Amino acid sequence: MIVIYAIIVVTVFVSAYAFQNQEFLSNSVFSPYRVKNFKENQRIISHMFIHVDWAHLAFNMFSLFFLGQILFVSLYNQFGNVSAMIHFALLYILGGVFASLILFVRNHENAHYNSLGASGAVSAIVFAAILCNPTMKLALLFIPIPIPAYIFGPLYLAFEYFALRRGQGNIAHDAHLGGAIFGILYILFLDPQKGDDFIQLIFN
Repeated sequence: MIVIYAIIVVTVFVSAYAFQNQEFLSNSVFSPYRVKNFKENQRIISHMFIHVDWAHLAFNMFSLFFLGQILFVSLYNQFGNVSAMIHFALLYILGGVFASLILFVRNHENAHYNSLGASGAVSAIVFAAILCNPTMKLALLFIPIPIPAYIFGPLYLAFEYFALRRGQGNIAHDAHLGGAIFGILYILFLDPQKGDDFIQLIFN
């Protein structure tokens, strides 16, 4: 599972550096306005490796560590070690990019909008893990009691959707939704049967 550890180590190191260097932080956040008008496309990737504070960083990395291991085992059992590492890395990076594109579409005219953190990429991993392991038990934040992943996933998506509609707070709920959608689509592309299995669990 070296790919998981590598992502965590790099993210912790870069985030820790950004905490101490405001210029680096400012140049790394995702600014849809600057991407559009100044072609600072590196921000699409760089913001995934910086965070607001240690709590923000810890939450994302713990989620990545625990759910990432579960997903990696599923990918390993299906594709073998090397392919599992490639799929995991692609899912993480492309999930984060997809989430960023949604933020770009919604905020590219807003010069004051900035976003940072790995939440979109982590959300892709979390929902890929849910689709691969729908009967595992999960409990996060507003759902403190462990419940099956096939119930937790839809409830979490509904929470993010309504939080986005309310438009309150500084959390990028649209990035969470974008990452989740990408994670689901990626797994369905690899194995469409997992979608059928998931739906059967919900309606049975």
